[in-house]
Amino acid sequence: MSDWPVGISTGCFYQTSIFDCLEDIRRGGFCMIEICSFPAHLDYHDHDAVRRAGDRIEALGMEAYSFHAPFADDIDITATDEKGRNHARHEIMQAAEAAAILEVRHFVIHPGPERSFHTGPAERMERMERAATLLNDVSIRCHELGIGFVLENMLPHLFFGNARDMLWIMGAIDQVNVGTCLDTGHAFLSGDLRRVLYKLSGHLQMIHANDNNGEGDDHLAPGLGQVDWERLLEELMATQFDGGIILELAGSEDQSPEDILARARQGRRTLRQISQRHDLRKAPTERGKP
Repeated sequence: MSDWPVGISTGCFYQTSIFDCLEDIRRGGFCMIEICSFPAHLDYHDHDAVRRAGDRIEALGMEAYSFHAPFADDIDITATDEKGRNHARHEIMQAAEAAAILEVRHFVIHPGPERSFHTGPAERMERMERAATLLNDVSIRCHELGIGFVLENMLPHLFFGNARDMLWIMGAIDQVNVGTCLDTGHAFLSGDLRRVLYKLSGHLQMIHANDNNGEGDDHLAPGLGQVDWERLLEELMATQFDGGIILELAGSEDQSPEDILARARQGRRTLRQISQRHDLRKAPTERGKP
């Protein structure tokens, strides 16, 4: 299968209320969305607001495909102090409840903190084990709520920013209802996108598609950076990936919604053109095979 559904993260409008950008997204040609949990965009603690957002999404004929768990410096599931871990647990569980209200397919979480630590091997392992314990609890709650739970690969200088650590955390979580989300930009910055893809492919549920030039996490539209999308999509086909692709693009206040969405459409067009070329190269008897 190569005709994957392509949606967009509302994170490109993270400083704008979700109620003020949904119609722009729908008019811009996107029906499938991942919802950003930045409080100024949608306060996941306010379940009444979350319900109203869900009603508006449905009224516009859109699908809330996924919900991104909150991430910030003060949300550290590896924290050495119990107060810090309890705060992180509370925030993530609140967001999971919001995701369930929206009836998303996937609850996406960064499995580690948003800052790097210069620690010795013993403390590093202790932090990883604390993360596994908390994530196991979150996976149990997601199962109870009826939503999928996926871990996103982090930037290479952070915890779980490499395939080895991602596979470790997958094994350390007791629950089996855990998948992965491949962030193409993060993996490209690791210097080995292909290896990360294949290591995660057995659990791969969805893609965060974004591009960069190999120096920073730019969140460019596919085709505007240096990621080899031709090769990446061919290898996704080889792994029989059948999830959804979410464009996770940067946005800023000095860019109009029309400009942001035009870049998103161009990125989606790039992915579809590559997919179409691959299908046309197949022998006629191979077309349509999974």
